[in-house]
Amino acid sequence: MKINIAKPVMGPEEKQAVMEVLDSGIITQGPRVKKFEDGFAAMCGVKHAIATTSGTTALHIALLAHGIGPGDEVITSAFTFIASSNSVLFVGARPVFVDIDPNTFNLDPAQIEAAITPETKAIIPVHLFGLMCEMDAIMAIAKKHNLIVIEDACQAHDATCKGKKAGSFGTGTFSFYPTKNMTAGEGGMITADDDQIDELCRVIRNHGMRRRYYHDMLGYNFRMSDIHAAIGLVQLGRLAGYNQSRQAHAAFLDANLKGVVTPSVPEGLEHVYHQYTIRIPDGKRDALAAYLNEQGIGTMIYYPVPIHKQTFYQEEYGYDQHLPETEKAADEVLSLPVHPLVTDDEMAHIVKSVNHFMGA
Repeated sequence: MKINIAKPVMGPEEKQAVMEVLDSGIITQGPRVKKFEDGFAAMCGVKHAIATTSGTTALHIALLAHGIGPGDEVITSAFTFIASSNSVLFVGARPVFVDIDPNTFNLDPAQIEAAITPETKAIIPVHLFGLMCEMDAIMAIAKKHNLIVIEDACQAHDATCKGKKAGSFGTGTFSFYPTKNMTAGEGGMITADDDQIDELCRVIRNHGMRRRYYHDMLGYNFRMSDIHAAIGLVQLGRLAGYNQSRQAHAAFLDANLKGVVTPSVPEGLEHVYHQYTIRIPDGKRDALAAYLNEQGIGTMIYYPVPIHKQTFYQEEYGYDQHLPETEKAADEVLSLPVHPLVTDDEMAHIVKSVNHFMGA
């Protein structure tokens, strides 16, 4: 039996919640979406939350609501899922990639200012694997240069930086894809304290309408259904427990793995371990992954090809740069299972297998 790298936790409560929606007759965006938005905003400590169809559309809407478009540049990371920068392309702007901190895999604040030009309008810090970026430093840079901050918190539900939640520094964006720390089956969320941004996001996600059939701008159908929101509401109530389970599994791996580089968590940050990602030096990563697969342990490489090295970014958009830490990480990282359904015996098997292969 294989230990999956990720697996959504679904139970009778989610099934009952979906059936209640089906029985109600209100299946599209309705009262459960509103309740989910209110609950998520409260969890993040912000005034507003706007539900969408995915984390990608949350990013897309947030960029549009902030007026980012052709001719603008947005500083972000190339070591993440491609949606982070594709969303910038969707609005006609250009992603500008800076290198990562090798210890956290997150955007290195020390390299941001050198990338700022007169065309720079925003920064998208990506809270990768469940660990927030150093947001105090990033917010200080943004304030100094009058830049917008849109947090890609799609992997960081309920993570904190100096006690403040992901999605509460700038405009936040989240994903509820099935493998995330909580899911709605599919969906996304935007978080904001700015009333104007909240209003614009809601108009953009609903065909540009403020009044039914009166269209004030180009909009999209990016609405969440009440079916997805019903699942999300159940999962939101379990999020703290899910994260505690992930953190306990991560602590066990930290204490027992040998011969690999375990995740680094800077002081003041709380990691929620969407992924538990190790580094394997000396070119042994792929061989370790193959061995663990033979032992029934699922692994994944997040991410084998940095965005600036993706073929269409190079051929269609002319990206030709060297980000040494990003590229080194792509060659060394491997994620291990830590989701809530992994048992104690399975965690012990993971440790034993990794340590055996590494000769530790």
